[in-house]
Amino acid sequence: MDRLIALSLLSTAGAFAPAGVHQQQHAQLSSSSLLVASTPVVQTPPSPLTEWGSKISNIRVAQEEMRKQDLPEFGPEISATDLGIAGDKAAQLAYFKENAMELKQKMLDHGAIIFRGFDLMKEQDGFQQFYNAIEMKICQDPLQSVSARPTADGKKDSPVYEAVNKESRKNFFIGMHNEFVGTRAPRAAAFVCFKAAEEGGEFLIADGRRIFRDLDSDLVDELYDRSIRYSVMELPFFGWIDNLPDPIQGPVMTGMKGVVSAAINAKVDFDVDMLWGEGGYDNTRMLQARSPGQPAIVNHPVTGEPTWFCNVHSHSSKLRKDRESVYGAERFEDGASQINKSDMYFGDDGIITDEQLKQMDDVTVKNIRYVKMTEGDVVLLDNYKCMHGRNVFEGTRKHAVAWFEGWEGENEMKKVSSSLESVSA
Repeated sequence: MDRLIALSLLSTAGAFAPAGVHQQQHAQLSSSSLLVASTPVVQTPPSPLTEWGSKISNIRVAQEEMRKQDLPEFGPEISATDLGIAGDKAAQLAYFKENAMELKQKMLDHGAIIFRGFDLMKEQDGFQQFYNAIEMKICQDPLQSVSARPTADGKKDSPVYEAVNKESRKNFFIGMHNEFVGTRAPRAAAFVCFKAAEEGGEFLIADGRRIFRDLDSDLVDELYDRSIRYSVMELPFFGWIDNLPDPIQGPVMTGMKGVVSAAINAKVDFDVDMLWGEGGYDNTRMLQARSPGQPAIVNHPVTGEPTWFCNVHSHSSKLRKDRESVYGAERFEDGASQINKSDMYFGDDGIITDEQLKQMDDVTVKNIRYVKMTEGDVVLLDNYKCMHGRNVFEGTRKHAVAWFEGWEGENEMKKVSSSLESVSA
């Protein structure tokens, strides 16, 4: 997510460097500028706005109640072989049409469903037939407002996007996260395997309800009370300010911060705050962009269940560095590496301690399920209940994803959930 945002904003960032610095980075900036210029026009609706839900009045009580529940199996599998329809695409399509509501209810109850052995989804046309058959409502990639994720078939109006398959990122462990960018988050997603990596490359899923249940109560209380916010990028282009006379450094910093903030906020559909800091091995003066504060736990849009909705596992700079000691540093091919540095803080900009980060990492890792997908396998997931990620890999990997703003029958499911809540109350 942040990498594509970085690519989109890189040309803007470069404008704030003096001529000497800008010339050194021109070759890197040009490729990113072309990417922004070629953003496709997609006819599908935009990703819906994130539903943060109402404030949870007592987060400790909510967690205690979650711990008392017997949560349903997470990510049950449905096999074409077990259904007796392996190799029969017509029968598989008929199965999806006839069982559409049941499958969507299963996704809602269990957080995700894993479909195995369905020949129908081995190619993109069949994959689209699958999600149309169960009446999922397609939407744009949530990144669309700030960047352009490549499509699986290379067509600019395609509703199926390429997952993170690049060879340059094969040794980068993609941490667990819910898909959202600023103010937008799809309700659900379907991840498909068109070609499995020769080694590794497993698709990773984790149940947000179980993570919320297992976290330390004091930590949950503090996270919810103080909220969280992300650093989405760093602009290391301002070392030249240190060479200015001391009396004018302050005014220049104030002016540059205002200009950069206005330029970046004009490019994205969510507000970011710019904070001065130092970064890199040489402590170069830089501007860091931070998103607005948000809750780490939200009520599910349909069922009302509290669920972990926090991307610390993928966004924390420390946790990424810890993983680099295992898998090696990420290899970049363009100038986005200079600003593609995310991190997470408390909502009041306070530092989250290493001990707190370790606790969140341990609980997340405990709940990760590694799903080794083969050609035609699909994981249909609820984006609010189910986090996702990707393991490192060797070879060639071709996975793709379709995002959904919702599905047919969702409102009816919401009414049922509301009725059940009223009865239990």
